[in-house]
Amino acid sequence: MGEAPGAIADGTQEALMCSLSSVNIACGGHAGDRRTMEATLEQAKRWNLAVGAHPGYPDRANFGRLELDIPLEAIEDSVFEQVRGLADIAASQAVRLTHVKPHGALYNQAVNNRELALAIARGVTRWSNSVTLVGLAGSPMLDVFREAGFAVVGEAFADRRYESDGTLRSRKHPDALIHDPEEAARQALSIVSRGVALSHDGKEVPVVAQTLCIHGDTPGAPKIAAAVSKNLRQSGISIRPFRTVWLF
Repeated sequence: MGEAPGAIADGTQEALMCSLSSVNIACGGHAGDRRTMEATLEQAKRWNLAVGAHPGYPDRANFGRLELDIPLEAIEDSVFEQVRGLADIAASQAVRLTHVKPHGALYNQAVNNRELALAIARGVTRWSNSVTLVGLAGSPMLDVFREAGFAVVGEAFADRRYESDGTLRSRKHPDALIHDPEEAARQALSIVSRGVALSHDGKEVPVVAQTLCIHGDTPGAPKIAAAVSKNLRQSGISIRPFRTVWLF
C-alpha cells in the first residue's frame, strides 16, 4: 500500500481494504513519501487494519524490483530510516506498527542470503525489536530473523505462482502473476486448508504459512482480494491480523 498516489486518490487502494486484515505500507525506498504514508495510514485506521512497514531498495526507477549489490551497512541504514520514518508518521496518528515486511528484490534476495536478511533485521532492531518480521514461508530468512530476536510470520502469496522448490516464480516470466481472481482464491484456500500451492507447472508445493499476501499493484487487485476473502470466509476460515505473534 501507499505505492501509487493515483490509486489512493481514485479509491482503488481503499477498495482493497475491506477484504484485508493487514497492510504493508511503502515508506520511502522503492515508493512512498510523507503524503502517501499519511493518506494510507488514515485509510487503514478507518478499516481497523494492522499496519506494517514495507521497506525496499532505494531504487524508485525500478520500483525496488531490481536486484542490487550494495553494502550491507547501507541496507541496514536504509531499512532503519524507512521504518523509523513510517513509525514516526504513524505515531502522530496514534497508530503503532505491528510488523515489517521487506519489499521486492530486497525480500527475494534475502530469502536465501543470510547476510542480507541479517542486515534487514539489524536495521529494524535499531528502531525496535518488538515487531514481527514477515518473510517467505519455509525459507532461511525466517531463521535469521528469529535468531536476531524477532517473532516471525511465514508468508504465502495468493497472486503469485511458485517454483517447485517453494520460491516465487520470477517476474521475468509472463506467468509469474495470477490475474484471475478465482484462481487466486483457489490457491489461497489450498494454502490455508491443505498447506499446498501449485507450482507454475502444476506440481504440488508444500507451503505452511500464517499470512497471505496480495499485491496492491497487481492489475485487478481489489477483485482478487475480494475473491480470496469470500472463498476463505465461505469455507469457515476467519481473516484477522496477526496481532498474536507466532514464535515457532
